[in-house]
Amino acid sequence: MKKIEILIRSTLFNIFFFTMTPLMALCALPTIWMPRERAMFIVHSWVKMVYALERLFLSLDYEVRGWEHVPQGTSFLVAAKHQSAYETMKLHILFGDPAIVLKRELLSIPLWGLFLAKIDPVAIDRGNREQAMKSLLAGVKHVQDQGRPIVIFPQGTRVKTDVTAAEKPYKGGIARMQAASGLPIVPMALNTGLFWPKNSLIKRPGKVIFQFYPAIPAGKQTETLIKDLEMIIETGSNALNAESRAQYAYLPKQGEKV
Repeated sequence: MKKIEILIRSTLFNIFFFTMTPLMALCALPTIWMPRERAMFIVHSWVKMVYALERLFLSLDYEVRGWEHVPQGTSFLVAAKHQSAYETMKLHILFGDPAIVLKRELLSIPLWGLFLAKIDPVAIDRGNREQAMKSLLAGVKHVQDQGRPIVIFPQGTRVKTDVTAAEKPYKGGIARMQAASGLPIVPMALNTGLFWPKNSLIKRPGKVIFQFYPAIPAGKQTETLIKDLEMIIETGSNALNAESRAQYAYLPKQGEKV
């Protein structure tokens, strides 16, 4: 596919995306004072509409591999690679009603923060390490009691496709979450950053791949657990990147600007 076609497709998508999203935000605000189910209806409607726009304008879809490794009908932890905004908009399609670990500052955004609080994430105070861990563990226990899955990005931020774990290390919060809850951790690799790059208005057509791996039960030492997660997720994501680069000639090669 030629660059000019990708640019045109991205422009059309962005026009509709940045028009629709504020309108959905306005629709979401009244649900702050309604039952939580109404707020979740808005969330699910928005992510499904974004998905429809992706397929229509970008010819961008996704594939899920290893779904048999994802527990059903119970709470569990998901340790996910974070390359793009794309996967954050698929979490409620993949998992239904997940609790996403996010920074507490987002809850301070006027009005919109109230809506975020309504959908009940796990919010942590990153400015105070001790308080952050307390709020994280309390949030995990709260969500576990609800039977909902919990999604955390162990590197703590979006990472471009060619950035290594040595440059952006995996953090130990996921180990503390498992130790406190006893929940299994499902590793999730992905290659979203090739198609929806970080800090870019250009989106590329193709098929994103989400890859789940067998759940890791509680009981491992923190250092061992983090090393295992890093190996599984990094190896898996790198393999998915290589697979898609081989399939789609227009994707940037290893080391090229994404």
